[in-house]
Amino acid sequence: MDLFALIALLVIVSAFYSYINARFVKLPGTIGVISVAIIGSILTIAFKNFFPDAAKYLTLLARNIDFSEIVLNIMLGFLLFAGAFTLNVKRLKKEMRPVFLLSTIGVILSCAIFGVIFYGISILFDFDIPLVYCFLFGALISPTDPVAVSAIIKNSKLPDKLETIITGESLFNDGIGLVLFITLLQIARTGTENIDVGEAVFMFIKSVFGGIFLGLLFGFIAFRLMKSINDFQTIVLVSLALVMSISVICAYLEFSIPLAIVSAGLFAGNRSINYDNTERSHQSLEKFWELIDEILNTLLFVMIGLQMINLPFLDKYWLAGAIGIVAILVARWLSIMLPLTFLRRRLKVNYRSVNILTWAGLRGGISIALALALPNGPYKHTILAGAYFIVIFSVIVQGLTLNKLINSADATKVQESD
Repeated sequence: MDLFALIALLVIVSAFYSYINARFVKLPGTIGVISVAIIGSILTIAFKNFFPDAAKYLTLLARNIDFSEIVLNIMLGFLLFAGAFTLNVKRLKKEMRPVFLLSTIGVILSCAIFGVIFYGISILFDFDIPLVYCFLFGALISPTDPVAVSAIIKNSKLPDKLETIITGESLFNDGIGLVLFITLLQIARTGTENIDVGEAVFMFIKSVFGGIFLGLLFGFIAFRLMKSINDFQTIVLVSLALVMSISVICAYLEFSIPLAIVSAGLFAGNRSINYDNTERSHQSLEKFWELIDEILNTLLFVMIGLQMINLPFLDKYWLAGAIGIVAILVARWLSIMLPLTFLRRRLKVNYRSVNILTWAGLRGGISIALALALPNGPYKHTILAGAYFIVIFSVIVQGLTLNKLINSADATKVQESD
């Protein structure tokens, strides 16, 4: 299947699933789309002999999509920029302490706790998976997904304080998560004795701070260029070029692409580019990126649903998914509660917020993309199946019940008074 036919089929299927949800299912946007896509994949597997042509094209689509490549190297940059460009920086600065803590120490704690829990429960059920692979699983599933978070919470009733914390955390925690993932993958391949700690620390500093610096620099340049003109078409092209140039240069320099793009989006998005008092280029650009965000989200969640066609081993790994769901919820809760216990006065986050922050910590396509990027081995399918189930549970179950959890809590108790 050639590239244009593949893209055309993906857009056609996405439009069809989106229409089915909007017209009949009527679930919230991305939740409905992924639900319809999963049902479509299940029907394709179950009734492929009755509808061979439809099954053939959906199977071809699912198998020809390089999910990891598309998500990590193409879509992620645009989705992150869209989220960062519209984020309120003033609110983020107020909540920077909990955001920083959750996106660094919280991810490390979650990875460790998840690995121990998954390993312990797997022993009870005779799963043959080494501890290092359990930690590797924890590294790819612990960071909250900025795409899933932004897609779900925009329709939620989260208080502003908690919305800023969970959104900010999801934008910044990929740096730690990816470094943990790469380090643990190297350990799994070669063993701890071949790991150069100094080099690992250097690569982390280079990736994180290099990405942030490059993002701020390019964000400043793009901002000045966009502010100096009033031609909206050119402004849009500059913003697109900003995302693409950062992605290419960061890949070459081995800087963190997510952190660079988030930094650029935050810098450019919270400074008006309006040419004069009557011109509204900034507001129009925000609308443009909101539209890009919605379209790419729909495509991404359709692709997640289609991945079920590529998982013929699901009947064997339901248990791995169930264990993973329990482990990640416990790990998430503890990774928030433990720092809060020791730093409660400084964080200014009420204990009653922990349950909401836990339930709003959604996982998405990035986790599946990292699982798919694992080298072939005896444990890849177990991790992939577990990640898939966690993501589906996260988006559908947690996404649909988040508002109920918020409503069950007294709003005056959720937010600590200033």
